[in-house]
Amino acid sequence: MITLKGIDPRMIANNLEPSEPIHPGELLKEELDSRGISQKKLAERMGMSYTVLNEVLNCKRAVTAEYALLFEAALGIEAGMWIRIQADYNMQKAKQNKSFSDRLAEIRKITAAL
Repeated sequence: MITLKGIDPRMIANNLEPSEPIHPGELLKEELDSRGISQKKLAERMGMSYTVLNEVLNCKRAVTAEYALLFEAALGIEAGMWIRIQADYNMQKAKQNKSFSDRLAEIRKITAAL
């Protein structure tokens, strides 16, 4: 790991990542709880199947652009935020995948020699 003036870049506040990725469904579930909105009521409001909403809230389904826009319309929270949280979650999960990380390391070795 390359350090800048003896500081590991992973230890700089802006570069810290949680040890467990946070799925946007976790945050959406907390938002519904804090507002006292039931999953069934939100699903009806958004014209979404309860099962699909429940899968998102239980981190079994990704937040797509369409879902993010529905959440924005129903909750007033910017769709782009949900997409960014989902993208961060996806990136962290990919980085935690050992075989994929090994593949990336091999590609970096090959391209460094070019």
